[in-house]
Amino acid sequence: MSTDAAGMTAFLDSTLWAPSLTPSQSERVLRDMGERVVPAGGFACRKGEPVDHWIGVISGLLKMSSVSPEGKTVTFTGMGRGGWFGEGSVLKTEVRRYDVVALRESRLAYMPRATFTFLLDNSIAFNRFLLMQLNERLGLFISLVEYDRMLDPDTRVARCLAALFNPYLNPGSGLQLQISQEEIGYLCGTSRQRANQALQVLEKDGLLSVDYGGITILNLDGLRVFGG
Repeated sequence: MSTDAAGMTAFLDSTLWAPSLTPSQSERVLRDMGERVVPAGGFACRKGEPVDHWIGVISGLLKMSSVSPEGKTVTFTGMGRGGWFGEGSVLKTEVRRYDVVALRESRLAYMPRATFTFLLDNSIAFNRFLLMQLNERLGLFISLVEYDRMLDPDTRVARCLAALFNPYLNPGSGLQLQISQEEIGYLCGTSRQRANQALQVLEKDGLLSVDYGGITILNLDGLRVFGG
C-alpha cells in the first residue's frame, strides 16, 4: 500500500477529527496511513474478511451491501468523499459483515487497527468524533429498515440521497454531487429507470435539480422528510 504524503496530509486536514489531534498524534497517523485505488466494480473489502483497518474515502463513490443466503442483495448506504467506515468492526475485533464495492474508481485511505486504538486511548476529540459517527450511523440504519419495509420507491430514493449529504458520514459532498442515475439505482436498490422517475418527482417538488451527470440539492431538510 503506497502513500502520497502531501495528498494524505491534505485529506486528513479536511476531516472532522484530524485537525484536533496533537502534533505528535498527527505525525503518527500520517506515518501509519496507507492508501490504494480500487477500480470501478472492485471490492474495497469483502464480507467475512478480517478487519485490520479503518477506511476513509479520499475520492470516489462506494456502496456498502450484503447478499442474503437467498441471493438477495441488500444495500445499506453509499459513501462518498470524506466518509469513513468500519469503525464498529474494528472496535469489536470481528470479521467484516458486509461488502464494500466501488461504483466508480475510488481512492481510499487505510488506518491500521493499532493506530486506531492508539487514538482511542489518547485523543478525547477522536473519541467524541467516533461517538457522533456511530450515533449518525445508527440513525441511518434505523431509517433504512423503515424505508426498505414501508416506503414507496420515490421516498426511498429521497432518503437514500439525503444520507449522501450527512455532514458526519459524508462530509465532503457539499450540495452538488456528480452521480449517474445508474449509480443512484445501485445505491437505492432500484433500477436506473425507476431512479429517473423518482428524481423527476423530487425535482418537480423543488427538492433538487437534475444536472448533466449529477444532482444539486435545493432543499436537504425537505429531502430528509419527503414522504413522511
